[in-house]
Amino acid sequence: MTASDTLLIERPSNDIAVLRLNRPQVRNALNMDLRTRLADEIARLGADPEIRCLIVTGSEAAFMAGADIGEMAGAGPVEVMARNVQKYWRAITECPKPLIAAVEGFALGAGLELAMCADIIVAGEGAKLGQPEVKVGILPGAGGTQKLARLVGSKRAMLLLMTGRMFGATEAFNMGVVSEVAPTGQALARALEIAREIAAMSPISIMQIKEIVNAGLNAPLDTALMLERKAFQLQFATGDQKEGMRAFMEKRKPKFEGK
Repeated sequence: MTASDTLLIERPSNDIAVLRLNRPQVRNALNMDLRTRLADEIARLGADPEIRCLIVTGSEAAFMAGADIGEMAGAGPVEVMARNVQKYWRAITECPKPLIAAVEGFALGAGLELAMCADIIVAGEGAKLGQPEVKVGILPGAGGTQKLARLVGSKRAMLLLMTGRMFGATEAFNMGVVSEVAPTGQALARALEIAREIAAMSPISIMQIKEIVNAGLNAPLDTALMLERKAFQLQFATGDQKEGMRAFMEKRKPKFEGK
């Protein structure tokens, strides 16, 4: 384990990394230091050939309770623009490796936006999610309006965004915001189980699935199907495809090497 003031990096195995938000005194509120470290570490780990899956999590009390209001309250528009925070979010969303968010407690504002950057969200039953920015006179500025609307539809998103109300893990699951609900306190344990399952698959296939799903959502269906078809065809140039199909015929578990 390596540690900074705001972020802990754990390696439960060589192919899985856990990034733990570590500002417990402010429920892991997102300040510039944490933004920078999180983006840098995800970029570094995403480029590590040994890593096959990443998990981001917080504490049992809070995944992330939002952005650090103290850093924003007195800022003007030019100062906010100059911070260029979108580059930090981009580093997270463009991570080529699968990213799982393990959410306990509060995931509000920037916390929910961070979770929605992940490919899979596992939420503890007691988790509370929401985009409450409207309650402090602003609106979500890191993808909250657009990603939430794409997940739950515009009418339900409008209700959640305009009232800023919190919703629980079960409601989030029913709306399609989270992938799975775990017993309270077990979100990370369940995320690790999923990460191990993913890490056992062909890393080339996993990275292609992530890229095609994300690109296809913003493309016409015919274009998205073409992307899928080309990626499928290219898989037959990989050693993993040969190993996977050979293992299937030989009735054994495949050993994928990402080649």
